[in-house]
Formats: sequence, structure tokens, C-alpha cells
Amino acid sequence: MTTTTVQAGATEAPTAGPVFRDDLTAEQYHADKTSISSSGLRALLDPGCPAQFKYDQDNPRPAKKEFDLGHAAHALILGDGPKLEVVDGTRWDTNAAKAKVKELRAKEIVPLKDYEMEQVQAMADAIRQHPQAGPLFAPGNGVAERSIFWTHKETGVRVRVRPDWLIVRPEVTVVVDLKTTTDASPAAVSEAIAKYSYHQQGALYVDGVEAAGLAPEGARFLFVFQSKKAPYLITVRELKDQDQDIGRARNERALRIYADCVAKDEWPDWTGPVTDIPQIGMPSWDTLRQAEEYLG
Repeated sequence: MTTTTVQAGATEAPTAGPVFRDDLTAEQYHADKTSISSSGLRALLDPGCPAQFKYDQDNPRPAKKEFDLGHAAHALILGDGPKLEVVDGTRWDTNAAKAKVKELRAKEIVPLKDYEMEQVQAMADAIRQHPQAGPLFAPGNGVAERSIFWTHKETGVRVRVRPDWLIVRPEVTVVVDLKTTTDASPAAVSEAIAKYSYHQQGALYVDGVEAAGLAPEGARFLFVFQSKKAPYLITVRELKDQDQDIGRARNERALRIYADCVAKDEWPDWTGPVTDIPQIGMPSWDTLRQAEEYLG
């Protein structure tokens, strides 16, 4: 398999085959409309829908303050990503502070308050000292934020992934995904996988590195969840094979939906083109519970 590495300055892939992009910022990667990412595929399926996906794609949201800590932690831990800069003052409601924050965001620099910079530095230190996460993210052990593009054979859809950390060794290929969260306990991690369909992300990233020829023996997908609350506890887990299979099946369905929407230029909502008003009720588990209690 031939894989192309696009040089800095190129604006699009010269081939339909797998392509590596080492020159793209996160903003450029997410702005690409010639391909679809994991977040896009997840947005096409319930509780999302094609209509909402299309609107969000055409109307990208501005950067949110709530994501700054996660982006900053990624940059320090991975050694790659946006630049960070402290904006003086504990409050940013002055005209001077607002202007400075706006200026930095326009330059794709993450603005932080002084205590937030101390927090993300402490988070990075906790990762480095962790017995499992530390060796994974050791400098030189992997490559950060490498964009991979390939074509899905069954639908012809161009797909992209951007692993946080990619370890490629003769004996193993490992995709490591770093997530900052308010609760990094194993129980909360399990719930987050289901809530945000992270098993779809895991399956797509594995498929991407395999399509790019980086994992002849197959790839493993690891989550590193870190709490944003001191002492910044960490949970490292490998995605279960069965859940990865489910995620891959979800991706296949989403890819077919996307290909059909693009071909017809139609982006339906949850209901679709029906004439009758569908019925709706409680979740099935609650219907069964209440039916047993009240209808006996």
C-alpha cells in the first residue's frame, strides 16, 4: 500500500489513497470539508441527525472557554498543539482583558489565567509520574496529532482521524487518546464511552491507522482519562473488543447515511419525510417497569 505524506504548504491531498498530514493545525484539520471525522459520524446518529450535522458543519462554533483547559493540557502533555499564554488578572471582564483574549484566539493561542496555567502544568506532571500513562507519553515514544486521511472502500467517503498520540513499533501499534474530565473514575469512564460514543472513535482510529499501513498486525486503542480536579487522578484503559466492534458497526451505518445525504444533497431530521405523525413514549425499560407496577 502506498501512503503519501503531504508536505507543508499543500492545500489538499494529491491522491485518493491514505495520506499523512503533519502540517495541519487542529483548527485546519477540523475545518476540512472534503472528509468526515469521528465526531461527524457520531453526530449523524441518534441522538443527533443529518440536519443538525449539516448546520453545525456550515456554521462552526467559536472557541469556548470551557475547552481551554483540555486543549492546554493536551499541548503540555503531548508536546504539540496550540501555544499557551497567560492573560493577567483573575477577571477577564475588562475591555483590556477581552481585547487580549480575542487577539490571542485569533492567533490560535489558548488564553489562560495564571492559576489555570499552574493547573495544567500540574496535570502534565501527574501524567508524567503515572506508572502507566507516563511511559506511554514519554518523549520519543510516539507522534502527536498526526492527521490521517483515507477513503472508505464501501462508500467512497473520504475519512480523517487525528490520534492524540500514535506509537508505531515493529511489534505493536498503539493509538492513545487523552481526555480531560470532571470524573476519571472507571465507572464514569465507562458511562462516558456510552454517552459520547467513544467506542466509535476507537474503532475509526484503529481503522485509520490500519488503512494507512501503520499496523500490519493490527492496532490497540487506549484511553487515558484524567480528572481536572486535584490531585488530577488518571485512569488508563483499553477499549473492549466487543465495544470496538459495535463502534465499527455504528461507523459503517453513519458512513452510509453520510454518503446518501451527500449524493442526494438531502439532510433529514430525526423524523424524515413521513406524512403520518409517529407515536412516542417512554424509554422501553421505563414502560416495562411502570406497566408492571400500574397495569399489573
